[in-house]
Amino acid sequence: MKIIAGPCQLEEDSFEVAKYCQRIAEEHGMEYYFKASFDKANRTSLNSERGLGVERAMPIFDDIRRNLRCKVVTDVHTTGQVAIMKEVVDVLQIPAFLCRQTDLLLAAKNTGKIVNVKKGQFLAPWDVAGIISKVGEENVWITERGTSFGYNTLVNDFTGLQYMHENYRTPIIFDATHSVQKPGGAGTVSGGNRNYVPALIRAAVATGHVDGIFMEVHPDPDNAPSDGPNSLNYAMYEKVIKQIQVMHDIGVIMGVR
Repeated sequence: MKIIAGPCQLEEDSFEVAKYCQRIAEEHGMEYYFKASFDKANRTSLNSERGLGVERAMPIFDDIRRNLRCKVVTDVHTTGQVAIMKEVVDVLQIPAFLCRQTDLLLAAKNTGKIVNVKKGQFLAPWDVAGIISKVGEENVWITERGTSFGYNTLVNDFTGLQYMHENYRTPIIFDATHSVQKPGGAGTVSGGNRNYVPALIRAAVATGHVDGIFMEVHPDPDNAPSDGPNSLNYAMYEKVIKQIQVMHDIGVIMGVR
């Protein structure tokens, strides 16, 4: 099971977050990927914090890769960012709202890196075929992060996980923390409720149709620069990793894995 975890925004002390998340994941036999954004180009408000930017982020990503020997994931919004960030990360992530941007998809694919495409909140599971037609299925992940339902609400249809797992030859990742996000739900920022995350993770793993779990983790979520309401604290992260292991083992016994 892949665990993609880290703070929403990369911070100067994110090495310690990566070190903690890696230790907990690997203690339970899971493959760890550190994830953080160097530029949040899709914030609700112009006044929201964007992140460290390219120049400050690159040495931090490089330090995490070299010293922790873990793989690094970050999202890219332009073809120019792809050309730069490919040097210091292992997985290039395409944000949900950009999942149909052909030039961005092709630029990421042509790097030879793994490309993690967030399934847009506006797409049905079978619409992912359009993404696959552009980037193929080799070295590609598809990540489910909920579907828009009315205003400021995302919901998950777990039959979609099964559909994608059975119809696409790509790892299917479940993004638990963004699934409880309420985009723009707090006025000038997005809201959310981290207390719903563990149950969604248990349900996703129990289907037997996910290859990894994506979650945002922060030592002090209530003071995180972005996505704090839906980010897990350390205690919640460790507890949910243990639950993933149990659910995975049950799935093996029941024959769904």
